[in-house]
Amino acid sequence: MKHPMQEMMEKRRQGIKCGIPSYCSANELVLEIALRRAKLLNTPVLIEATANQVNQYGGYTGMLPKDFYKLVLDMAAEIDLPEQMVILAGDHLGPLTWQNLPESEAMEKSIELVYQYARAGFTKIHLDTSMKVADDAEGLLSTEVIARRGAILYKAAIKGYEELKAEKPEAIRPVFVIGSEVPIPGGAQEAEDSLAVTSVAAFKDTVATYKRVWEEEGVGEGMNDVIAVVVQPGVEFGDDQVFLYDHDAAAELCAALKEFPEVCFEGHSTDYQSRECLKAMVEDGIAILKVGPALTYGLREALFSMSLMENELVPEEERSNFIDVLEKVMLENPGNWQKHYHGDEKQLHLARKYSFSDRARYYIGQPEVVEAMNKLFANLNAHKIPLNMLHQYMPLTYAKVRDGELPLDAKELAMDGVTNFMLDYEYAVTL
Repeated sequence: MKHPMQEMMEKRRQGIKCGIPSYCSANELVLEIALRRAKLLNTPVLIEATANQVNQYGGYTGMLPKDFYKLVLDMAAEIDLPEQMVILAGDHLGPLTWQNLPESEAMEKSIELVYQYARAGFTKIHLDTSMKVADDAEGLLSTEVIARRGAILYKAAIKGYEELKAEKPEAIRPVFVIGSEVPIPGGAQEAEDSLAVTSVAAFKDTVATYKRVWEEEGVGEGMNDVIAVVVQPGVEFGDDQVFLYDHDAAAELCAALKEFPEVCFEGHSTDYQSRECLKAMVEDGIAILKVGPALTYGLREALFSMSLMENELVPEEERSNFIDVLEKVMLENPGNWQKHYHGDEKQLHLARKYSFSDRARYYIGQPEVVEAMNKLFANLNAHKIPLNMLHQYMPLTYAKVRDGELPLDAKELAMDGVTNFMLDYEYAVTL
């Protein structure tokens, strides 16, 4: 069976400007609505886990690659979505979480990471060896070193796949994404004035160096499994800013794809782009649109709106106080936001609540926060939300409830906050 993303690339070579959103989240409500949208639209869904979310030590989710794989496939089975409609992917697989270690140790852990993803059944793997490790020399890491480390990880992935195929003959061979100009996972940490688009020379050098080095490493044929190169097409977001896609600024880079029909571009940090910007990116060759924080931002935004309605409808002593509980848990465990947010106490308070970088996503699955969320749902289902109030706090969702497209159920309202972002991506990749 051919990989759905290889089929996508064949269509693109025929001049069909198709693409696919890449949903990067471990939040179960985000996963549920992504799978449901796939069934509704009868289209494959691409779901990514990052190396810091899911790894051989559990990551911040506490899940091994096989655990995440099972979680998603079990959820798909519950709604009768066929396994072949779900593409599970590993993002930033490499030394990302072990940059403080020397090369030998960081690569040993990276090899095991990639092996476990492929062995579990993940079929799209971003080999990201672009970050420096503890004993790398001063200066920029050379493309040669990046490619050589990538070849080592490619071998680990194929080993995992071949072991899987021996016990599951229908297992699909994974496809790979390479590239070193990767925006920081989760968005920029500091305010920026402008973004540099990847140069044509850098893109061509990446492809040429990988081809040469992989040949030298005995995995030259592996380049046939590479379907995309990560580039910076000029899109990014920070706490309160979004850099929209500029077709003209990226035109020269995208034109260079004509020389490499075997690959497309993968765009990271496409969160918060307009639907028209996203569509232009797909048409220009940025066919894989990574989105992560915007999905949980949409969920958090919906939950906050629902909390405000709860304050109107529910007696004070019965309220979930979801917003306060989330803030309390974030303050008690600052590790996942402290280095990313800057400013005085007021600015930090606002960032924790509203930042586009959405570091709240690290906390929204914590037991205390989940308990508050479930109480919020129960309260709003018990005290039915009046449509006029829903219009005040969630106007986009109100229209769907009014028109009979969405039930007036608290969990459905929360997930619709995610759907509202997904709709832009569905528009962008719809022919």
